[in-house]
Amino acid sequence: MLPKERMIAALEHREPDRVPIGELHVDAPIVEEALGHPTLLNARWKGRVALWQGERDMVVRDYCRDLVAFARKFEWDYVVAEMAPSAREDHRPAEMLGPFRWRDSQGRIFQSDPDSGEDGMIIEAPTLTIDDIVIPPDPTPIDETCLEAIERIAKELGGTHFVIARVPDGTFPWPETMPLADFLIKMIQEPDLIRKLIASKLKTTLAYIEAAAQLGVDAIVIGTDYCDNRGPIMGPRLYREFIYPALEAQVEATHKAGKYFVKHSDGNQWPILDSYVEAGVDVWHGIQPSIGMDLRLLKEKYGSRLAFFGGVNVDTLVMGTPDEVEAEVRYAIRHAAPGGGFAMTSGNSLLPGTKYANYVAMVEATRRWGAYPIRA
Repeated sequence: MLPKERMIAALEHREPDRVPIGELHVDAPIVEEALGHPTLLNARWKGRVALWQGERDMVVRDYCRDLVAFARKFEWDYVVAEMAPSAREDHRPAEMLGPFRWRDSQGRIFQSDPDSGEDGMIIEAPTLTIDDIVIPPDPTPIDETCLEAIERIAKELGGTHFVIARVPDGTFPWPETMPLADFLIKMIQEPDLIRKLIASKLKTTLAYIEAAAQLGVDAIVIGTDYCDNRGPIMGPRLYREFIYPALEAQVEATHKAGKYFVKHSDGNQWPILDSYVEAGVDVWHGIQPSIGMDLRLLKEKYGSRLAFFGGVNVDTLVMGTPDEVEAEVRYAIRHAAPGGGFAMTSGNSLLPGTKYANYVAMVEATRRWGAYPIRA
């Protein structure tokens, strides 16, 4: 089977020839080890500095070239293509406030920590009032240059591979607006402001979904986390009131365009997984077995109603051994692969610190144990 055919069979809860593989995101260090040359693909601080130095086109070039090469090296079945930095914007900071802290042109302050891999967390922002929020007009304008990487990768791989476009999230838009704690407080103290903010961001997301769908991709993924290890960050009630309607609208728009919808959110999802099924989400990605998101239990409860992308804990890829990785692969395949509805991935992404030997072991074990009928 072609990779695209394998993925479609799995998402339609049919058994393909073998378990598909892919990743949501892969960081530069493991790409450089695999390909043998430096890259700006997901290079975090190095990539940000390159943008500040006017190397936007080089960043996009490396992203497309090396993501495709990495996917081919490991024979991925699906590839996630992300938005490119705008070619119309000046990406330079307005003011540097420290070695890894800066203020942007909107007055927001960001902090990076290259040692941990954290790149650009918003830590302070000007006070936002409801009158500051503008609802975009119809039709909603988008920046076509931000779709450049998605378009290139769809042209390069779309004939054979399952291409997923990652677009901006319009359900929980705190990362680009204000610190998370401020957003959560305003959900309680200023609910009308949050409703209007989500409505504004949602219109832009829907416009990007429509535009990305026309580029020949097979699916859309939305990536903001809703949960931590305890459960929904904002609690189930506020999730249902504020987040869920926008999620449902994004799923509807994606299905209207004839594409599959993938929701990424790691953490303890048990309290809200029923809502994913209710909204029509096709795939959930972000499965952390180590905190109780057990693929055996997930498969038993959701069966053919939800497909799963996951299998190996990120902690195991970073700190474990190849034998431990293989054990997790076998467990995931044994319990989640029968009947389709499953693709092997890390629990989040291939983060800095991932041992190359462990990822190779993950891919090889999936090939070894993932042939149908399953005998893991």
